[in-house]
Amino acid sequence: MRPVDTVVRPLRPPRTLVALLAAALAVLATLVITAVPAGAAATPCEPDDTTACLNITVTEPGSGPVAGVELTVEGQGQDVSVTTGDNGRASVPLTTAGDYTVTVDEASLPSGKGLLHPEANPATVPVVLGRSAGRIVQVGDPSDAQPGSGGGASATPGATSAPGATAQPTDEAGTGTEASAGPGTNRYAQLVLAGTVFGLLLALASLGANLIYGTTGLSNFAHGELVTLGGMTAFMAVQWWDLPLWLAIVVATAAGALAGWLLNRFIFAPLRRRGVGVTQQMIVTIGLALALLSTYLFIYGAQPVPIVSGISTRMQIGPVQISAQSLVSVAIAVVVLAAVAFTLSRTRLGRATRAVSDNPALAAATGIKVESIITRVWIVSAALASLGGVLLALYLNTTRFNFGSTLLLLMFAAITLGGLGSPAGAVLGALVIGLVVELSTLFLPNDMRYASALVILILVLLIRPQGILGRAERIG
Repeated sequence: MRPVDTVVRPLRPPRTLVALLAAALAVLATLVITAVPAGAAATPCEPDDTTACLNITVTEPGSGPVAGVELTVEGQGQDVSVTTGDNGRASVPLTTAGDYTVTVDEASLPSGKGLLHPEANPATVPVVLGRSAGRIVQVGDPSDAQPGSGGGASATPGATSAPGATAQPTDEAGTGTEASAGPGTNRYAQLVLAGTVFGLLLALASLGANLIYGTTGLSNFAHGELVTLGGMTAFMAVQWWDLPLWLAIVVATAAGALAGWLLNRFIFAPLRRRGVGVTQQMIVTIGLALALLSTYLFIYGAQPVPIVSGISTRMQIGPVQISAQSLVSVAIAVVVLAAVAFTLSRTRLGRATRAVSDNPALAAATGIKVESIITRVWIVSAALASLGGVLLALYLNTTRFNFGSTLLLLMFAAITLGGLGSPAGAVLGALVIGLVVELSTLFLPNDMRYASALVILILVLLIRPQGILGRAERIG
């Protein structure tokens, strides 16, 4: 209706969001034009109903795959010896399900190199027929070895460690596999690519929290648990229910949408009707987050779990490498973010949503059903969080009960940096956070990469308190 247009803020934020997505997509498309498959990236073993594939990768962080390493796979009456190829990989077909012991012959490692986690050699990997299991073994200078750290090798999806040695999955709140540079890659370009990919996926997970804040003024501290819900639902769909990955993503997104409707219908809508303030509602979200965190821990346990098994094929794109799985995840994120931008800027629902965000009372006076809009925002926001949780879990190779809570600080940093209530700001802030997190590893220890992002956040807020794309508001 026409009166809505009189209370709608300018379309600058959605247009900015479209511009940001177009720029990111242009960079990726430029790289993809020159893409060629990385040599020997594909695994020769293909799982079927009677065969499982155990894929083992030996790599040196910062240098890439290590060829010529001898490995022994034993278990279930089988004893197989293999040697890694030029791509640092060895693939073993197995015909019996069960636990297999993977042993690295340290004498076959390159001169002057040793296992970074020697205490986890050998390690046990469970194998299921019809699926691929994987394990990554890291080598390096003996002085860099970390005895007693509890990890043998970075666990790939589907890998577990030997009893007494905890697998080392990729940090669920940090750098994914795309940050590791192999032969023929440029380290700086690889880190920029990793930061862009991580930033786009973080933006997808963060956008929902910004939409809820924009329409209700509520900072939802349970948003991280909605991200966890997506990852864990996808894990159950693939590993417990044997659904294909694409259907698992749909199921996880639908589960998030249902959770958003339930939270608003039975908790936050009644609180708003009773006139409960935003601060009290925020405290409710903190309690809700703790309750959901304990529930996830009770159901799934504390161990990291993979959504998919096996190692995704990597492609050489100019000076960088990226896995096919990450390319698909980025494509999904860009399409969804573009759809959100189009909805906010070009549809009647989007205009009504921005009207409610700008002035709920005036929007209601023009005939807009404010509660209906808020309900839809909760549903869409939770669905986006769950979808982001699935894609981030696929990118980082693991998920666990506190997956979303470890990312919550980065998500809040992204939406605050970009501007609270600004959808485009959430995307821009997430991209900045992703790039800073990855590029800071050039001169800071890996464990300090999140601190650098928060320092940038503080500096920006000291200079521009409303954030990069936020609107200055008069107080008092």
